[in-house]
Amino acid sequence: MRDLTGARWRKSTRSGSTGGDCVEVADNLPGVVAVRDTKDRDGGTLTFGPAAWSAFVGFAKTAAH
Repeated sequence: MRDLTGARWRKSTRSGSTGGDCVEVADNLPGVVAVRDTKDRDGGTLTFGPAAWSAFVGFAKTAAH
């Protein structure tokens, strides 16, 4: 498990505005992007390498249109 000490969490810009489907992203740590469920912050965290996260975000933006 990665050490996420110092992670600065922010709500994803793609999260719903009503608070139902929200994820938080921490992309301020070197070499890792962390993602967690806003409603269950202690329920676990997914981590990705920056290139993998960038590819995912690019795909999500393309698929959303």
